[in-house]
Amino acid sequence: MSETQRTVRTAAVIPAAGRGVRLGPGAPKALRTLSGTPMLVHAVRAMARSRAVSLVVVVAPPGGAAEVRNLLDEHSLPEKTEILVVPGGETRQESVRLGLAVLPDDIGIVLVHDAARPLVPVDTVDAVAAAVRDGAPAVVPALPVADTVKQVEPRTGGEPEPVIGTPERSVLRAVQTPQGFDRATLVEAHEKVGLEGEGATDDAGMAERLGVPVVVVPGHEEAFKVTRPLDLVLAEAVLARRRANDDF
Repeated sequence: MSETQRTVRTAAVIPAAGRGVRLGPGAPKALRTLSGTPMLVHAVRAMARSRAVSLVVVVAPPGGAAEVRNLLDEHSLPEKTEILVVPGGETRQESVRLGLAVLPDDIGIVLVHDAARPLVPVDTVDAVAAAVRDGAPAVVPALPVADTVKQVEPRTGGEPEPVIGTPERSVLRAVQTPQGFDRATLVEAHEKVGLEGEGATDDAGMAERLGVPVVVVPGHEEAFKVTRPLDLVLAEAVLARRRANDDF
């Protein structure tokens, strides 16, 4: 390993400015609680526990940075890891870009993690960071797709949708986070790839648009995204099992 590789630090950016409408009315999704602790805190802990990560940047809802900072200060977090909170934008893409803007110069690897994936195991975080450190410009953790997937011609109003194709399941992967990047690659993607509407939900997809090779490392079944009420039930079950196994 060269001297440059040894001195390059890794940061995690957690965009947490979304409202999470699919979980229903109330607090933003990242601030919903699991076992009495906000999902965002679980997600920050998951990043901060990684041996690779020395800085976590939390991108808060616009106007909510002070509230999120106070929330994090109320919970125990690994002291070895610096945690910054900055206000976010109207889209996830804009929030990630604002998180990138505050990174110190010595950060060479960036992990982007969904606050709504609060239970990602630390081994998965470490594996993504290690793959970038070993030379991959963009890395995603992913799992094989269990269900048969159909491509359809979309219809509105609940009408039946014609099937127009069945992709080969063996070559499909369900992508998770954290997604890892060489910093220069991710910055270039956010500078050059402009997406309309809600912007990018997948930073690796932005890198693909630049022609950057993206590689997959094994994901984990516990890194699922908490999007709907049933996901909260599953997440509570995972936390209960971890407590029973003293892994919490």
